[in-house]
Amino acid sequence: MNDPRPPQGAQAALRAVRLLKLFTIETPEMSLAELSKTSDLNKTTTHRLLRALQSEGLIERNVLSARYSLGAGLMALGVQALASSDLRRRVRPLLKSLAHDTGETATLEVPIEDSMLILDEVTGRHVVGAGGNVGTRWPLHATSTGKAVMAFDDNGIERLSGSLRALTGKTLVCKESFQPELVDIRRRGYAVTVDELEDGFTGVATVIRSALGDVQGALSICGPTQRLPSARWSQLGASLCKAASMLSPEK
Repeated sequence: MNDPRPPQGAQAALRAVRLLKLFTIETPEMSLAELSKTSDLNKTTTHRLLRALQSEGLIERNVLSARYSLGAGLMALGVQALASSDLRRRVRPLLKSLAHDTGETATLEVPIEDSMLILDEVTGRHVVGAGGNVGTRWPLHATSTGKAVMAFDDNGIERLSGSLRALTGKTLVCKESFQPELVDIRRRGYAVTVDELEDGFTGVATVIRSALGDVQGALSICGPTQRLPSARWSQLGASLCKAASMLSPEK
């Protein structure tokens, strides 16, 4: 059984990783004071960790503004991680097939804390559609992939921590309100979100499992709501479930 507790002597490494995780698309740059306050570390410790990360190219400091951002070394590690992902290699042909057959964007996403990371995607044939989101993290509670993970992972809903942010007028922000929907998702085998992540955006998704049966991630088909009406959901869901079944060792 894996021990979730960090090993002894790993405090500095964990603090450094937590500093890196503070940078987001919404907050790409932060000052020393902001990083110190957000991480709940004193400025001396924060500065020492930033210097160490900077020495490895994982953090960059703007000499004019004295603000920090993620460095090129971290981007290189991300590219290497994508290239070495066995899951991404196995799923790629299925994404191409799904995008070709449906005309919409197909994605492979994996859960990271309370969000879904887009590990890979293949865009559809339409000019207007989803795309260019590899490496992006989307909130678990507002995505079809996130809801699929919450429904089929034993500890899925426990990933929701703290208050949930409403991204649109249709985003669910009450944890108790998810339960009936998760029951429906388990019954039909796939999840659907309509205008919950962004107005005019719909996604359909199901989970993919490892050889041991645990949830590894999720497959989705997504695009403009006007092209993904309720009449298409069952067909898209069936296509996703069929694709997911093809990843099992027996296939």
